[in-house]
Amino acid sequence: MSTAKKGEKKMEINIGINEEDRKAISDELSRVLADSYMLYLKTHNYHWNVTGELFHSLHEQFEQQYTELADAIDEIAERIRALGHRAPGTFKEFNELTSITEEEEEPEALEMVRRLALGNEQVLRTAREALKPANEAEDEATIDLLTERLHVHAKTAWMLRSHLE
Repeated sequence: MSTAKKGEKKMEINIGINEEDRKAISDELSRVLADSYMLYLKTHNYHWNVTGELFHSLHEQFEQQYTELADAIDEIAERIRALGHRAPGTFKEFNELTSITEEEEEPEALEMVRRLALGNEQVLRTAREALKPANEAEDEATIDLLTERLHVHAKTAWMLRSHLE
């Protein structure tokens, strides 16, 4: 429970990264969060709705992917908060920030795979952009988080693309 009273100033954040850099990093992480959340929704949707000969293997693969994304989303949001900023958390905010499009149609199984591969590649590109301000500010915690996301999404995209060869 907070002991601060209304009108009192919040405790200053002094983690060795100035406010301007923390804001730039948080803004980029918010884009990564939005892309990750939209990819999570797409992957979960496909998990529920995949059909056909590949149903069982894709159903399980998609479940592993959306479960991993759920954990990642939490880590990204917590990093934004640790930097002293509010993490976006509404569909409206995610729609404004994301570069991944929401879908309303039901594609065939291999088209789902193709779209998820493209989505993972988009998260990779967004995460690479987020590395720039983190590197400039020498924010090792954010660099570590983003590097892990790069590894996961590169491997996931490769595994998905392998279905299409």
